[in-house]
Amino acid sequence: MSVSFEQLKSMVVFAQVVEQGSFSAAAKHIGITRAVVSYHIKKLEQQLGLSLLNRSTRSLHLTEAGEQYYQRCHNIAEQAKAANLQIENLKQEPEGSIKISCPVNAGLQTIVPVINEFRRLYPKVNIELVLSDEVVNIIQDGFDLAIRGAELNDSGLQAAKLTTLSTCLCAAPEYLNKHGRPTKPADLDAHQWVIYTAGSSTLQLSKGSRSYSIKTKGGMSTNNAAVRTAFVEGGHGLGRVPLYDALPKIQAGKLEVLMVDYQLQDIDVYCVFPKGSASSKKLRLLIDYLKQSLVKQESLRAR
Repeated sequence: MSVSFEQLKSMVVFAQVVEQGSFSAAAKHIGITRAVVSYHIKKLEQQLGLSLLNRSTRSLHLTEAGEQYYQRCHNIAEQAKAANLQIENLKQEPEGSIKISCPVNAGLQTIVPVINEFRRLYPKVNIELVLSDEVVNIIQDGFDLAIRGAELNDSGLQAAKLTTLSTCLCAAPEYLNKHGRPTKPADLDAHQWVIYTAGSSTLQLSKGSRSYSIKTKGGMSTNNAAVRTAFVEGGHGLGRVPLYDALPKIQAGKLEVLMVDYQLQDIDVYCVFPKGSASSKKLRLLIDYLKQSLVKQESLRAR
């Protein structure tokens, strides 16, 4: 069976419908109308003489034939992307667009300054930076890169470690004057904590060969890192805060570091991206620049 140019377009549309989860989402992602998406899927099923999708008012599911056919269509779309990347990499000056997802506070404090400098160096690379504390679906939401403080658990993606962020145990002078200063792990159980719901509720710390796990509890909680620091500064409890966020407040006398002879678990920062994007010149340049700049930032804070 020969494949027409029109059928190739339909195959790419079909792959997008599967990956985006609906006709409407695929239409938005590709930049066409829902009616055109529906036309391509209907035409494709007529040409093949098989149903590819079981559709209902709320969801769609692949048929057995659709599952097998999708893999081929996906491969075609990926090969087309790879061809574009190969041509892009032949250009002396990188150009194009990069859409990035990053947590709000880490983005404002550490990533935005780096992106500022990167864009000055490479003005033909357009950057869309989306700050959100939600874990986005990189493929479905059309991101080229996501900054995350956790290891990769999606086999369809690739990750590269950017840096390790130091953390410290902090409290406001107001809180310490009222509740006392902890000096050893056993003291921490008696204290209130500002809970960061996007992280673990268990604090890990160590001294020499000994390690300790502290279950944190408190009346103030948030999913936003900047708000967490503000609540700690407001005297509502202890908090484990990244050094980049705590240092200015420590220097201003608004926070105090506690139990400095104990080691807290650091935060490993990764960039995560689709496997097919690894050969993109502009993405490689950005990842390398992020890595160099973030490592330099952290070394300056540690002085």
